[in-house]
Amino acid sequence: MGKTRVIGLDIGTTHVRAAELEFGSGGTSATARPRLLKLGVAPLPPGAVREGEVVERQTVGSVIKRLWAEQKFSHKNVVLGIGNQRVVVRDLDLPAMPMAQVRSSLPFQVADLIPVAVDDAILDYLPVGSRQGDSGEVMQGLLVAATKDTVTANTAAVEIAGLRPVVVDLGAFALSRAIARGGALDHTIAVVDIGARVTTVAVVAQGVPRMVRMLPSGGQDVTEAVAAALQIPLDQGEMAKRAIGVGHAVPPEQERAAEQIVTVVSALVEAVRNTIVYYSSTHPGAGVEHLMLTGGASQLPGLGQYLSTATRLPVSGGQPLDNVDVDRAVSYPRLSEEQHTMAIALGLAMGSVA
Repeated sequence: MGKTRVIGLDIGTTHVRAAELEFGSGGTSATARPRLLKLGVAPLPPGAVREGEVVERQTVGSVIKRLWAEQKFSHKNVVLGIGNQRVVVRDLDLPAMPMAQVRSSLPFQVADLIPVAVDDAILDYLPVGSRQGDSGEVMQGLLVAATKDTVTANTAAVEIAGLRPVVVDLGAFALSRAIARGGALDHTIAVVDIGARVTTVAVVAQGVPRMVRMLPSGGQDVTEAVAAALQIPLDQGEMAKRAIGVGHAVPPEQERAAEQIVTVVSALVEAVRNTIVYYSSTHPGAGVEHLMLTGGASQLPGLGQYLSTATRLPVSGGQPLDNVDVDRAVSYPRLSEEQHTMAIALGLAMGSVA
C-alpha cells in the first residue's frame, strides 16, 4: 500500500479550518503517526454559521474556495465534520449482525430514541464493544442521528467551493482520534472542546468513544456577556474576556464583567461536570481519569483550574500536534500555541481514507 493523503475540513462558527495529512502503509489506524502537510485557517463573517450549521452557503463556500486556492491542497476530496444541538448521539445495543444490516435496520430501531422523525434524519452507528446477552451476542454502540437539513447545509457550502465531501463525520469522533492516541490509549479521558457556540464532550476509553454530549454554550456567550456588562463592542469584549479570565481578582470597574463571566462559565462547567459524573456512575471502576481541553475558547485564563476543581480531575490542554509529524513546508504563525483549535480538522483527516 502506498502513501495516502486525507483532508479534514472543520466549519466552525467563526473560522474554517482544514488539515491535510499523509499516511504511510499503515493507513489511518489509531497507532499510525501521520505527517501534517498543509494547514489552512480562514475567518468567517459573523452570522454565516450559527451554532454549527451553515446558514449562508455562498459566503461560506467562497471562503473555503479561497482557502483552497491560497493553501494549494493536493486534492478536493474532504472529510467534513458536523456537530451541534441538532445532532443526537445515544447509546444503542443491537443484536450482533454485519454493519450493512445494522445500517439498513436503524430506521426501524430508533424511532423512540431521537427527537425528530426518522425520515428527517441521517442515521449511523459506531460499534464500541460487545457483550453476551440472553439470546446471543449483543453489539454495544453509539447511534448518531443528524437532521438532514444540517448535513445538507454544510455539504452544500463545500460543494459550492468546488470540493467533494466524500465522508461526513461527527466532530466528537474526530476529537477522539486526534487526542486519544499514544499514551492516552491506555486510559479513559474526556475531551472537552469549547467552541464559539457549542461545547462538545467526548468520553474516550482506551481510544474508543463511549459517550458524546453537545452542550449549547461556548466562548461567544462569554464574550457577549462581557461586552454587555462593560457596554463595549464585541471585539473589545473578546479582549476584555481574555484579560479578566475566570476566578481572578479584578479592579472595581471590571467586577460586573467578571461576575458575568463566572455566571456563564459556571453553568457550562456544571454541565460538563454532570456529564462526567453520569459516565462514571454508569461505568463503576472505569470512570474518567483526565480531562483534555481543546477548542478556540478553551484558553480562557483560569478555566482549566475552575474545571479541575469542579470535577476533581486533572485538566490539561489537548496537544494534537504531539500525535503527528509536521512537515517543514507547513507555515502557520503560532502553530504550536493555537493547535488546540486544530483538533477537529486533524481528527477528521485521521478517520477515513478519502
